[in-house]
Amino acid sequence: MVKFLHTADWQLGMTRHFLAGEAQARFDGARIDVIRRIGALAVDEGCGFVVVCGDVFESNQVNRQVILRAFEAMGATLQVTFYLLPGNHDPLDASSVYMSPTFTEHKPDNVVVLGDPSPVEAASGVELVPAPWFTKRPLTDLVADVCDLLEDGDAARIVVGHGAIDTLSPDKSNPALISLSTLEERIERGQIHYVALGDRHSTTDEGPTGRVWYSGAPEPTDYDEVRPGNVLVVELETDHIQVQERPIGDWRFLSDERELTSEEDLDNLEEWLDSVDSKERTIVKLALIGQISLAQKARLDRLLEHHSELLAALETWERRSELVVVPDDTDLDKLELSGFAREAAEDLSGLAESGEQAVVARDALALLHRLAGADS
Repeated sequence: MVKFLHTADWQLGMTRHFLAGEAQARFDGARIDVIRRIGALAVDEGCGFVVVCGDVFESNQVNRQVILRAFEAMGATLQVTFYLLPGNHDPLDASSVYMSPTFTEHKPDNVVVLGDPSPVEAASGVELVPAPWFTKRPLTDLVADVCDLLEDGDAARIVVGHGAIDTLSPDKSNPALISLSTLEERIERGQIHYVALGDRHSTTDEGPTGRVWYSGAPEPTDYDEVRPGNVLVVELETDHIQVQERPIGDWRFLSDERELTSEEDLDNLEEWLDSVDSKERTIVKLALIGQISLAQKARLDRLLEHHSELLAALETWERRSELVVVPDDTDLDKLELSGFAREAAEDLSGLAESGEQAVVARDALALLHRLAGADS
């Protein structure tokens, strides 16, 4: 029996446009910290090695610091071997990060690049069957290609691959799709015994055998990931398999849709934002719909501004948001403006009702409402 960790899609060096300043630095640090936790978990579980199934790095152009910090993290548990598979983000092409001087000169002894499709002995009686990417756009099923080269043997074989399975992909014309039925057929006849996959960031068990898995990303990267933040602890024999999900990520992506029409709705939104734990490691995207007054818009702006300073990021889901601000006479009266200022506010109120300048006019009125301190 062999016990190992299955992970993928570290994407070290990843940036996110909605992270500003120190939030991006914390996001970067978390992706290195999780490597240390993976190594420590492998030791605690008695796992001899870790397979990282592609997209270890965000690209082949990551900076030197990313590589060195990754090595420092993997080198913290020298008794655990990390097998790194090149994927679509970091293929083993002429510009590969895996062939850079920084990588080759500083790579610790417990890091092995699976850069050749030949089987690798990971432990006594255990073979890794790697399917590395040599280009960003392969024209064949790379996993099927390496399995076609296998000869009969008694070893427990772990296929290490990356890419989309044909049953999950909407693009059926993609020649690089991994054939699930072919994998299951090989498993049934005992040619291979576990398929460790990367590319899908959600932890996913594919097929009826329980031997084809995506580990998911150990730290989440986007809102649409269903079960990210895990690694898999795999116990394998040729006639036995046990796969356990272990949560290991620290960050979260949350999305929420809110209809705002009253003070109570704003109260509920504020209560929900207040309830979010670990705000410094949480990214929130809000879809806001409905109709509110100018005073309510000013309150909403303050609320979002406050929580944007607490959260790692707070985004508005523009494509799904349709929030209308409708100023009324009460709003204008609260401003206690007179003369030219009152006339300007009334002009903005008229523009805010409709037309190309409506959104700009509503924002200007909301700002005026806040600056005037009408709702303080």
